[in-house]
Amino acid sequence: MDIDKWKDIKLKVKEKFGVTSEEIREDEGRRETVEEMIFDGPMGKMKLEFVSRPRVIDRKTSYSNRIGSDVQVDYVYDDSEITHRLDIYRWQGDEWLRLKVDNFSL
Repeated sequence: MDIDKWKDIKLKVKEKFGVTSEEIREDEGRRETVEEMIFDGPMGKMKLEFVSRPRVIDRKTSYSNRIGSDVQVDYVYDDSEITHRLDIYRWQGDEWLRLKVDNFSL
């Protein structure tokens, strides 16, 4: 998924269904930005999340062999390459149910 395709999807959703709410969240710890759109789609209430974050180059694990000690994972990020992911959810009962992107079309 790239940014141009995400912009096309946002535009199509706004034209066809209208948007109930739209929000952009930033998580400094995970160094990611999440754009969220909630709308009433063909399967009821739906949510799109477009997640952008730096590509993970390496993962370093710090631990000791003592009983009860904690494990700490440090990630090394690429400053030049950003990855993007689209997640689609449907409201079912009292929770969001994640759908497969392959099954979704506009």
